[in-house]
Amino acid sequence: MSTDTATPRTATPEDDGVTDATHAPGGSPATGGFDPAAMTRLLDGRYAEVRALVRSNLAEYASVLEDAETMSRADYRERVKDIVLEMAATGQTGMGFPEEYGGGGDIGASVAAFETLALGDLSVLVKTGVQFGLFGGAIQQLGTKRHHDAYLRPLITGELLGCFAMSETGHGSNVQALDTTATYDADTEEFVLHTPTEQGGKDYIGNAAQHGEVAVVFAQLHVGGEGHGVHAFVVPIRSGGEACAGVRIEDDGLKMGLNGVDNGRLWFDQVRVPRDALLDRFASVSADGAYSSPIENPNRRFFTMLGTLITGRVCVGGAGINAAKVALAVAVKYGLRRRQFEAASKDEEQLVLDYGMHQRRLFPRLARGYAMHFAQEALAAELHTVLTDQVEDDTRRRELETMAAGIKALGTWHATDTIQECREACGGAGYLAVNRFPALKADTDVFTTFEGDNHVLLQLVAKGLLTNYAEEFEDLDSLGMARFVAGMAVDTVVERTSVHKLLERLRGVLPGGDDEGVEGVRDTDYHLTMLRFREEHQVGGVARRLKRGIDAGGNPGVVFSEVQDHVIAAARSHVQRVVLEAFVDKVRGLPEGELRDALQLLCDLHALCTIEDDRAWFMEHGRLSAPRSKAVSREVNALCRRVRPLAEAYVDGFGVPPEMLRAPALVDAYANATRTAPGETH
Repeated sequence: MSTDTATPRTATPEDDGVTDATHAPGGSPATGGFDPAAMTRLLDGRYAEVRALVRSNLAEYASVLEDAETMSRADYRERVKDIVLEMAATGQTGMGFPEEYGGGGDIGASVAAFETLALGDLSVLVKTGVQFGLFGGAIQQLGTKRHHDAYLRPLITGELLGCFAMSETGHGSNVQALDTTATYDADTEEFVLHTPTEQGGKDYIGNAAQHGEVAVVFAQLHVGGEGHGVHAFVVPIRSGGEACAGVRIEDDGLKMGLNGVDNGRLWFDQVRVPRDALLDRFASVSADGAYSSPIENPNRRFFTMLGTLITGRVCVGGAGINAAKVALAVAVKYGLRRRQFEAASKDEEQLVLDYGMHQRRLFPRLARGYAMHFAQEALAAELHTVLTDQVEDDTRRRELETMAAGIKALGTWHATDTIQECREACGGAGYLAVNRFPALKADTDVFTTFEGDNHVLLQLVAKGLLTNYAEEFEDLDSLGMARFVAGMAVDTVVERTSVHKLLERLRGVLPGGDDEGVEGVRDTDYHLTMLRFREEHQVGGVARRLKRGIDAGGNPGVVFSEVQDHVIAAARSHVQRVVLEAFVDKVRGLPEGELRDALQLLCDLHALCTIEDDRAWFMEHGRLSAPRSKAVSREVNALCRRVRPLAEAYVDGFGVPPEMLRAPALVDAYANATRTAPGETH
């Protein structure tokens, strides 16, 4: 990969036809160059050393990117396992575990390490996540000291490889309805694990097909003939390379991507495990068969248990955001080297990144990548605080769970969208495996559905918005949501959202009647208020629709299904508002200078693109006139032109190791591109 960069130049009024005098307070100024290394330090934040360690490991094992294209599936799996174990020896994979067991005692550091690992081979990333995030995280968060003493040290070193066996073929996201059972036998003081149906088999389980020796199995607990809901158990599944008695294991086979991870299926036929196999932080069973739990409400117990496993969801969102950085880096650098057509000169073909449409395709996604990075940074910081300090504030913990769900959804959708657009922006070169897009597309596609289907996760976000976490509304259940809202006073929801107050604030930031002008369009307060109004209007609208349908005698489940698109829209608007606020807070917290100016430029672009993408809604609801809508689009184009001279510096700021970019086409084929005849394609 070439390391030469386009020399940033200072943007001038001629770039967009607007003088600096027209910029509203908070809007982007004319922006000169900035130091990409300084941007990397800013993005790396408090965990710069951790991220540097991971980058150095990625560079050392860069050959796995090529190995994945040529190895057999079996050999690729072994190569990925070996890399994960070698990285474990450096300490980067154990940073979130307690120091007394050989870990680093820093949850925030573990998230930073995992996110950065997404710049490289994603099978390595996912295998790491399975072993240390899911399997290890379940032992740490759901178990007690005896489980920690028995399992944490060997799993941190990789001596003991394990699985996280929650998902079942027949139930998907509906974890509360799992088929697998764990029945307590008081005579032998054992739990009997059993899979009653073929569809009840655990499916898509990483590490199960080949390498896992132990699994944390989620099953319906039955004690003395009474059901107590889903609990987790430590169950041996393989010994000496062979399946344990009563355990049936199948390989999931070739997948769309991530074929360096050995996903498999598990069934249990009356498998017995000792009483202490129950991970008993939230519930225990005595020797004589007495069930007890510090949390009496079974629904609250279930969601509390799942809430402790939130780290995995946070990490998946961050991984998607970082994988998209690789795609953006390749696409922008390609656009700075590939020339096509004599658009501006008879003597030389034009760089494709100088075409307005090419800028429109890449730069809004570049801006969104920065926005998502800062939202993820804020989320990871809150996760670290809540889990490290053992915060007992239920509202704060649930807000964390809600935001983790929302950022994961938007972050992984961002990855899917950005990687595809970047692939297309590189034309035929983007279709070559050596330029990374085939693997990026295939390996990240599943991110939108694991650790929670994104639409289901946005329903979780909507739950929090609609109910303010009311005790009567603990279930993430469509029917329960509808029934609860049926009994709510809609006036309360409207008052909480305070739409009427937002209307007044919105009027306050609009320029004095000059709908045709650009003044105010770049005002950060205007951007924030527009997104706040949309969110709160939609939340109130969902509540009214649900109540109206049920008051008319409709079946609550049917009514909810009919307004589900509004539910998802409200949740998405909420997360987009939080993302923008995180970006704004980051920019406003910086001292004046080149980095702040550069980030303000992207912040404005991200905000206006968010408004432009949903301008039909804003126009329908009287928040955007036709002339102002056109002004927004003009300003997006102008901001893209301002980003252009800084584009390579922005992607270099991501700190993607050159070894991870590969992309020899950027150097060999197009650095000194030959001219293409008009009408010819590349």
